[in-house]
Amino acid sequence: MGRQPCCDKIGLKRGPWTIEEDHKLMNFILNNGIQCWRLVPKLAGLMRCGKSCRLRWINYLRPDLKRGALTEAEEDMIIKLHSQLGNRWSKIAGHFPGRTDNEIKNHWNTRIKKKLKFLGIDPLTHKPIEQNDDDIKQQDCEEINEKVKPEKTSEYPQEQQNSTSSSSLNESNLEMFQNSHTMDMYYPGVEDPFQNWISSPIHNWDLFDNLQDNFL
Repeated sequence: MGRQPCCDKIGLKRGPWTIEEDHKLMNFILNNGIQCWRLVPKLAGLMRCGKSCRLRWINYLRPDLKRGALTEAEEDMIIKLHSQLGNRWSKIAGHFPGRTDNEIKNHWNTRIKKKLKFLGIDPLTHKPIEQNDDDIKQQDCEEINEKVKPEKTSEYPQEQQNSTSSSSLNESNLEMFQNSHTMDMYYPGVEDPFQNWISSPIHNWDLFDNLQDNFL
């Protein structure tokens, strides 16, 4: 047979505790002490079960309850005790006056466990986490790929290619123009000053006067 329920839950109130309920429970325990949690709700005038009263007192209302975040020294002690006791949170909380087992368990799951994993320690065995062969091979391949990765020559390779092609076309067009428009085609034996003007970096406009004299 299993454990008997603490009380008949028919007609009992559920949900968050009110300030009035907290005052009733505190006044009763401070004046009468804790005799039996199953009798506390009825004697204190509460429509709650005995388990709910016990958890409310231990985790929130008892005067010696220590509040605030756990210190680094407390975290180190929790890690040491957890390596010896495992998930026996009630026994671990017994080494921390004013701290509850629920508070320590939540702090372990939300902070200390992640901290140990970040440091490369297994939270269950408290030993260094060993990497398997597949993880090691993957890291080696990533390092090799980073070393063999070609350097990026240009931030805009397409623009560089287009610029080179455009420059080649301009030079080709100029060469075709020079070869196809010569004075020998129309006046054999006459010097072609126009072609010299095209290839000259500075345009000499006096050549047009000489060209006109040759035609006349």
